[in-house]
Amino acid sequence: MLYNKQSISLPQQIQQLKARGLVISDESTAEHHLRNIGYYRLAGDWWPMQSDKVNHVFKPRSRFEDVIALYSFDSDLRLLVFKAIERIEIGLRTRMINHLSEEIDPWWFENQAIFINPNAFKTNLKSLDRELSKSKEVFIQEHFKKYHTDHRRPPAWKSLEVASFGLLSKLYGNLKPGIKSKDSIAQELGTVNHSFLKSWLQSISQIRNICAHHSRLWNKNLPGRPKLMPNPPLLWVIDSPHVSKHHMLYVHLCCMTYLLDAVSPGHRYPERLKHLFYSYRSVDPNALGFPERWQADPFWQ
Repeated sequence: MLYNKQSISLPQQIQQLKARGLVISDESTAEHHLRNIGYYRLAGDWWPMQSDKVNHVFKPRSRFEDVIALYSFDSDLRLLVFKAIERIEIGLRTRMINHLSEEIDPWWFENQAIFINPNAFKTNLKSLDRELSKSKEVFIQEHFKKYHTDHRRPPAWKSLEVASFGLLSKLYGNLKPGIKSKDSIAQELGTVNHSFLKSWLQSISQIRNICAHHSRLWNKNLPGRPKLMPNPPLLWVIDSPHVSKHHMLYVHLCCMTYLLDAVSPGHRYPERLKHLFYSYRSVDPNALGFPERWQADPFWQ
């Protein structure tokens, strides 16, 4: 089957939505949002409002303004999540630089002997080389100028400063279990050992990519499945998310908040998260996997 639908104008988009049952009280406002956000970006927010997803018929009392509220909530949520990941990323990066440079040497990331998968090792180095080559950081450019006869990459405390969170996660995950720093870093972050931390970092890295590309978080089936500890050493939620809900955002937010407790004591993440839901009272937290009385849990106090 060939796709044969043609582009339609903004007024036609509005009439199509109205014909399908979406209540639009202010067409000029709706046209403004469709022009600046886009039909298919908003489609992810009105998808759950449809009773017939084949013919795209909306449920009774579905309103365009609720679609925009969901879109705005999701935008604010991504900013909040991205800020948390930034702190976790810096905490992880610093620990990897310090621990591994002391245990091995400042060029440990070039040492294939300490990594499990040689192909992943080569791929990761290529990714790092791309980051180094396009970096505008003065300390990177000056290093290559000053030490142009040294064919090694800049030491870890320089090179890893331009590495992405995804690359840090891959470097950590590929370290051999016998490398002491792998567990030392996990213990400092409260995740007991490297097997738990590895799965958390992989999941958080995927969520970071979603945020960086301005994709939807609300009501999304997330790819990562964090491996949860049976007896976490730090404060954890009383009602731990069931494995059947590990595709939803709530379990990932629990993991991020747990890591924030280790890298940024005194953070106000739970307060900001509660304020977000308070600001968008029409949003159903259950669509993100939140339990009914999540705010009363001491973990979120």
